[in-house]
Amino acid sequence: MALWRGSVGAGPWDALIVQPARRWRRVAVGVNACVDVVLSGVKLLQALGLSPGNGRDHAVLHSRNDLEEAFVHFMGKGAAAERFFSDKETFHDVAQIASEFPGAQHYVGGNAALIGQKFAANSDLKVLLCGPIGPKLHELLDDNVFVPPESLQEADEFHLILEYQAGEEWGHFKAPHANRFIFSHDLSNGAMNMLEVFVSSLEEFQPDLVVLSGLHMMEGQSKELQRKRLLEVVTSISDIPTGVPVHLELASMTNRELMNSIVHQQVFSAVTSLGLNEQELLFLSQSASGPHASLSSWNGVPDVGMVSDILFWILKEHGRTNSRASDLTRIHFHTLVYHILATVDGHWANQLAAVAAGARVAGIQACATKTIDTSRVSLRAPQEFMTSHSEAGSRITLNPNKPVVEWHREGISFYFTPVLVCKDPIRTVGLGDAISAEGLFYSEVHPH
Repeated sequence: MALWRGSVGAGPWDALIVQPARRWRRVAVGVNACVDVVLSGVKLLQALGLSPGNGRDHAVLHSRNDLEEAFVHFMGKGAAAERFFSDKETFHDVAQIASEFPGAQHYVGGNAALIGQKFAANSDLKVLLCGPIGPKLHELLDDNVFVPPESLQEADEFHLILEYQAGEEWGHFKAPHANRFIFSHDLSNGAMNMLEVFVSSLEEFQPDLVVLSGLHMMEGQSKELQRKRLLEVVTSISDIPTGVPVHLELASMTNRELMNSIVHQQVFSAVTSLGLNEQELLFLSQSASGPHASLSSWNGVPDVGMVSDILFWILKEHGRTNSRASDLTRIHFHTLVYHILATVDGHWANQLAAVAAGARVAGIQACATKTIDTSRVSLRAPQEFMTSHSEAGSRITLNPNKPVVEWHREGISFYFTPVLVCKDPIRTVGLGDAISAEGLFYSEVHPH
């Protein structure tokens, strides 16, 4: 921690984080929502009578054995993952055991609901949330979140969040980082049932920012339903008044065809902003034949130059240019140890503050503190890096007095900042959603 000392809670970014001149007043968020049941993954699998075998990924989980193999596969990598559990009866049995397990906690879940909760913490913001909202979730939501009556349903959708700590061992597997493995048998979110309710609610609510998530939940659906739903998503977005930015939050996926369709079926060109992490970014590049697509996975901390190349490619190939009528002008990338905001010049302001705010909330939320506590965080970002590997990028050395680094490439600006990583995280679920929400809260879009 030699870099960035100072008083506890001062935070290296605080002087940079300023409110935008034009602030959001009304934010509409949809369409995935659920109750997260959070507990120790190892303890639950032991309670289910499972023992650690050889880790193996499964695109879809069909049995308890598949669950055990996939969990230890990702625990061994210290990587987050999310999977659909196909067997309804088995899932409900496991969910009941998990829900009643000593120490299991119930939280607001689903990217849309988590982003809505984060926005609702700002009392001067009005937040609309559409998603399948059962009684338990409704009870957990902030009073500041408005739910249209059509979004309410009799039963909750449950997602099981199996957490593990850095250094935790099970069999011959040892987790290099704290993270979580998520699985569900979620049909309402899977079919994006609340999309139409969401869009029809916008006319009356009149938001000045729309946040959409939940496309990844369609992985358990047929190709026909996926194709049909994506077309309806694009049509729905096109009904949102011009000038209202739409942010799309991506999440863990395994279906390359679905990801490729999201990229090419005009979803990317219909949204204004994207939020994603390192796994989603590489998977996107692999699915759509982008830069560094031959890389099977990141080796440790994602290389800044490679990440920058993929972000540049997304905005050049699918973003707004003089010759392309796309709406996409902004990407917020977050990984454990650093964040990058990439924007097409002329469309966004206050992005230096936005990326700083996202990094600050990552350190605060993971440690469950009100401010950055320097005794509980560490700096793990590369202190020197190249800004590109596809072209002659520049070499950058971090300066502790300037925690946000900026560079430019063919009309696209990049804002990089390290994250002060919580050494002993209390809770990792929803961190990406909090980061994206905080970044958007401090962002200012230029009206066109």
